[in-house]
Amino acid sequence: MILKAAPGDAGTLTGLAHAAKRHWGYPEDWIARWADALTVTPAYLEAHPTYAAWEDRTCVGFCTVLVTGPEARLEHLWVLPAAMGRGVGRLLFEFAEGIARAGGAARLVVESDPHAEAFYIHLGATRFGQVPAPMDGRERFLPRLAKPLT
Repeated sequence: MILKAAPGDAGTLTGLAHAAKRHWGYPEDWIARWADALTVTPAYLEAHPTYAAWEDRTCVGFCTVLVTGPEARLEHLWVLPAAMGRGVGRLLFEFAEGIARAGGAARLVVESDPHAEAFYIHLGATRFGQVPAPMDGRERFLPRLAKPLT
């Protein structure tokens, strides 16, 4: 079941985002440097409609999609590692597509973790660019993907 997240869910969503990022084996000092991007505050939830997927009172994933005219941006899409591979990510992505369409967007854009790029491509997105994201002197890039909604 997908429900709108409430400000009281901020801690749960933050813990889930951190767990999902750790799933990819990133060093803990990188996780610490990404803390702001992985932290969901009550104020953020009040300002940005965020939706959480629940199974038996456990939050198994969440997404935030921001619609700005003809383009919508997937701000967050995280799945609890124990729930990965069970369709939760697909369900949330399709839910985000619905929000974007309802808001009049013609495409949904995501700046993805490199490990999640294949997931988005599998769901119909295509890569149209990349954003530099170096860490510790290593050259890294985040793929920019988009899915048409028409």
